[in-house]
Amino acid sequence: TMDPTQSEMAILSNGKSHDLEGDLFEGKTSFGMSVFNLGNAIMGSGILGLAYAMANTGILLFLFLLTAVAALSSYSIHLLLKSSGIVGIRAYEELGNRAFGTPGKMAAGIAITLQNIGAMSSYLYIVKSELPLVIQAFLRADPNSDLWYLNGNYLVIMVSASIILPLALMKQLGYLGYTSGFSLSCMVFFLSATAYTVPILAFAFVCHPEVLPIYTELRDPTQKKMQKVSNISILVMYSMYFLAALFGYLTFYGNVEPELLHTYSRIDPYDTLILCVRVAVLTAVTLTVPIVLFPVRRAIQHMAFPKKSFSWLRHVGIALVLLTIINMLVIFAPNILGIFGIIGATSAPCLIFIFPAVFYIRIVPKEDEPMNSVPKILAACFAALGVSLMVMSLSFILIDWTTGGGQAAGGH
Repeated sequence: TMDPTQSEMAILSNGKSHDLEGDLFEGKTSFGMSVFNLGNAIMGSGILGLAYAMANTGILLFLFLLTAVAALSSYSIHLLLKSSGIVGIRAYEELGNRAFGTPGKMAAGIAITLQNIGAMSSYLYIVKSELPLVIQAFLRADPNSDLWYLNGNYLVIMVSASIILPLALMKQLGYLGYTSGFSLSCMVFFLSATAYTVPILAFAFVCHPEVLPIYTELRDPTQKKMQKVSNISILVMYSMYFLAALFGYLTFYGNVEPELLHTYSRIDPYDTLILCVRVAVLTAVTLTVPIVLFPVRRAIQHMAFPKKSFSWLRHVGIALVLLTIINMLVIFAPNILGIFGIIGATSAPCLIFIFPAVFYIRIVPKEDEPMNSVPKILAACFAALGVSLMVMSLSFILIDWTTGGGQAAGGH
């Protein structure tokens, strides 16, 4: 008989033969690189809003909430890896398919698509609003002049065409590990300026659609090794989040704006250190867009062309259409970003809490773990927690809108 690790390796190697793109895939990514990639997956524009969250809760409650969310994310990844190990599938949509057939596959695919389009829009919105200010500060240009290179709309199109599109056209996700990482922390809440800490924090560790692709590319993959990658990534980001929030909070006490960069620039827009921070953030969010595009393209392939093998035409076409739609949204309908707050409040709890738990309950055989066993009961509670978080987030957003706070974010 094989020991569990051997049998898992056998399942993985059987499952490995061909992914959707029709390539024989052999994991080549080292443990350290995988930690780096997943850490990047976790860190999105979210880090900018954490000081604001801390200003609303105080340091101790913030630390407690952050710790709870990190632990829950680690458990959620454990559920995903366990389900993946049992059936030898490493695509989120296909786990949904195995658990609930086509409806499960479509639900996962749609959630990933909406979540990531929201993420990409929020990243490009940061480029559109921040890049003109940075260029203006570097050139000491007159803020009221109508120079084309201070126009955010032109700049966002240029960045999309010259940097994001070429990176998005690479064939494999792994190559992008060197640019910025697999970032899927879609924190659109910071753009829609909600003052509610739990929804902000609950989604501070979103990286779940990336866990399985990174698992695929890991050298000598085992469930235990991938869980370790996840735990270290979460721990590193947990420390970074706490320090970023603490420094931002202690520097400005009560006057922290929902997006930390604006708070800094209000003090001195020409300060060299602040400018460097803004350039770093802009670089990070720009290089994150192509990584976020990969799972969307994959989800669209799984939903619309499940039987087709890899085609460059489709690969390029989907990327072009997605980038065009997102640019149009950011340029012509920036108010729509408030809508992504609602999408984020719906899709993020599904991807982090509800799907991993219900897939696990359906996929792990009843003979191994009956419904009244502790792991299944825990998973059911986890799904229920996700539903309550979703309801809470949506009600916060609706309260914010009805009291007039959300008008700028997408009311009218």
